[in-house]
Order: sequence, then structure tokens, then C-alpha cells
Amino acid sequence: MRTRTLITLAGAATATALALVSAGPASAAGSVLTTGSAGGTAVAVGDTLTAPLASGTSATLYSSATGTSGVKCSTSQFTAKVTGNPTAPGTATESLTGHTFSNCTSNVTGVLGVNSITIDNLPYTATVSSSGTLNVTPPSGSVIQSTVKLSTLLGSVTCVYQGSGLTGTASNADNSINFTNQQFNKVSGSSLCFSTAYFSAKYAPVTDGGAAVFVN
Repeated sequence: MRTRTLITLAGAATATALALVSAGPASAAGSVLTTGSAGGTAVAVGDTLTAPLASGTSATLYSSATGTSGVKCSTSQFTAKVTGNPTAPGTATESLTGHTFSNCTSNVTGVLGVNSITIDNLPYTATVSSSGTLNVTPPSGSVIQSTVKLSTLLGSVTCVYQGSGLTGTASNADNSINFTNQQFNKVSGSSLCFSTAYFSAKYAPVTDGGAAVFVN
């Protein structure tokens, strides 16, 4: 009876060992950022991620969270370098190296056109958690700053806005990142520059070398 029990235990141990070998090492677990699919190929540290505006959408900088007065851009893109991509669940880190805007118009009375919109003081730090929350923050002691140059009836006007950071959400449904009513305050500019600006934009798809990026 004892011999049979030992044989049974030995067989179970062998089967367990084979199962562990077949399963592979624990380090094979998926990363926070992957390409191809959720749980797919890990995005490598050092890779550059890019995303244009989602098709049919615009990036807006409005004077209120519920209004439609301000600036609208039909072209915008962000570029970020991956600096950390741990095993999921976790938080991936990126360096936001570029955020551009073009083909912009304004419906503010007295404004004839938008000469440029630039994001100053780059790079910023971005974090993406497994929950889908994206945070963009400036270096310690700094702020996120945007400079908007307008063509007006009185000549060129420069509006400078600052904020403590941006918070967005990532979705695997369309590999997007969405920002809604992110508040910035005017620090300089004429009366044609509204005192508070609310930034909204949806970027999709986020890609790594052309491959869609998923958050896990």
C-alpha cells in the first residue's frame, strides 16, 4: 500500500513538473503596453509611439467646458518615447517629446486666424496604467505651457496658457487616448485671449512602428 502511494505521488510530481515546463517561465507574463493585441508583443523600451487625431475629430481649445467659442484644429499629433514597460498590471512610463497642432481656425470675434499653437517646455512625463488612465506631468517645479498666436484686427496677439498636467483615458476598442476639458489658465495675453482654456482631443490609433498599441 505504501509502495503504491509513493508511486502515485512520484507520478503526480512528474506531471506537475512537465506542466510547469510547458507553461514557461513566470516572466513570460504580458506587459502593460503591447502591440498586435491585448496581451500581445511587448512594446520595447526606447520605441517611439505616435498618434494623430481620431478620424473625423478635432482638437479644441474653448473658453468654457460647455461652450464652442475658441480655437479648433483639424490636425494634431503626439509623439512619445517609451521609458518603462513593466509586467501588467502596472504603470508604463513615457517621455512626451512632441505635441503638434495645425490647420487651426477660431470663431472668436476680432480674431482673423490662428498663426500657430505650440506646446512649450517639452519633454513631459507621461504614465499609462493598466486601468487605462493616462497622466501627463511637467518636471518638478514646472508647468505644462501652451503658446497660441492669433491674427487679429489689431495685429498679432500671443496668448500663453499654463496648467499643472493632463489626464486622459486609453481605450483598446480603437487604440485611442481621449482628453476632455483639460483646464489651462491664461498667464499673459490681450483681452482677446480668454482667461481660461479647456482642451479636448481624441487621438487614435496609437501605434508603435505602424502596429496598434494596447494597454493591459
